[in-house]
Amino acid sequence: MRRTALPLLLMLGCPPAVIVLWMICARFDGSVLAFLHAFDWPTFVALCPRPTLAALQMIVTFAVLEGLLLVLLPGPIHLGPVTPAGNRPRYRMNGLAAWAVTHGILLAAAYPLGLFRLGEIYDNLGSILVVCNILALLLCGVLYLKGVYHPSSSDHGRTGNFVWDYFWGVELHPTVFGVSLKQYVNCRLSMMGWSVIVISCAAKQLEAGHLTNTMIVCVALQVLYLFKFFRWESGYFGSLDVMHDRFGFYIFWGVAAWVPGVYTLVAQYLVRHPVDLPGPVAGAIFALGVFSIWANYDADAQRQRVRETGGKTTVWGKPPETMTAKYVTKDGEPRESLLLLCGWWGLSRHFHYVTEIGLALAWTLPAAFTHIVPYTYVAFLTALLVDRAGRDDRRCRAKYGADWDRYCERVPWKIIPHLY
Repeated sequence: MRRTALPLLLMLGCPPAVIVLWMICARFDGSVLAFLHAFDWPTFVALCPRPTLAALQMIVTFAVLEGLLLVLLPGPIHLGPVTPAGNRPRYRMNGLAAWAVTHGILLAAAYPLGLFRLGEIYDNLGSILVVCNILALLLCGVLYLKGVYHPSSSDHGRTGNFVWDYFWGVELHPTVFGVSLKQYVNCRLSMMGWSVIVISCAAKQLEAGHLTNTMIVCVALQVLYLFKFFRWESGYFGSLDVMHDRFGFYIFWGVAAWVPGVYTLVAQYLVRHPVDLPGPVAGAIFALGVFSIWANYDADAQRQRVRETGGKTTVWGKPPETMTAKYVTKDGEPRESLLLLCGWWGLSRHFHYVTEIGLALAWTLPAAFTHIVPYTYVAFLTALLVDRAGRDDRRCRAKYGADWDRYCERVPWKIIPHLY
């Protein structure tokens, strides 16, 4: 069930769901009820966006640009955490430079040079999402074949269940010409593309005559969060997505099609709902978002700093409380990890998930409560992080054994202290 029926359901249901959510925002004023009332197959076919050459050109141009920036911009090489097979993936750390150059080119091409309207990305978003869906589904097949016949490292393998192998992936860290595909697709295409799309939504609203404070708060928080992401890019390579999830439909399609379609929904919605909030209300929402970004960054920085220094640092002004958890890699090599017991990580094992949900809520609140579609991402993120916390606990218990049980005794709460 979990390795066949559920993956099939997700692979069949999620791609059209991305398009339906875009249609509700773009064609039905953000109203699910209006969509359902008008729904029939001929109407759906008539209103469904088509793949276009313009959308393909935008995607290819962006993909080439980000590939060149990843390879050509200077930056140190960062070695990721040791994999289950004992390998260490390599990443080039030039994310902030790539972020600056990408946004500089985007704004310069749109305004001083006038090569295109920044709002054109929003205008073509339906077609872009269709093309992303098609390309991602095809490339998941390519990744499967690459993992079977030309794996990049010893961190690969099939289960014999094609549905699961296509969904979950065959390789943990596939590379092409020495470039990590996880870094290129997850970070430079998906996260950078997310920033570009929400900026285009703001530009589209401005083209209509007035940029509202709700759009400013929503987009500013997302762009600031994504700037933080690239500032902390090396820390991302220690996350569950990169360290343990293989590169198949679950990750590749998710970052290539789900992120641009669903993560940008609030900004899409606000384009057609230009409402200004009272200044103090907008300011309070923005402050909540900024605090959530800071707390999320500070939590990640605490853990990364403690691990990089072997605990020879401070957390909240004091020497950190830590414990050592031992494990053995697949090749029989004994290793150990340093687990943090204080700071944000002393509150719960995944307190940083609270800040991520708080931030998502902050950039969604400007959409008010007329329609439910803008809250799709908050609901999805909450479900995803609760599931991820459970998966991470099971993985760590299998990896560290009794050491993990002792850690859980010291930090008993998964996400919300004294509640869950």
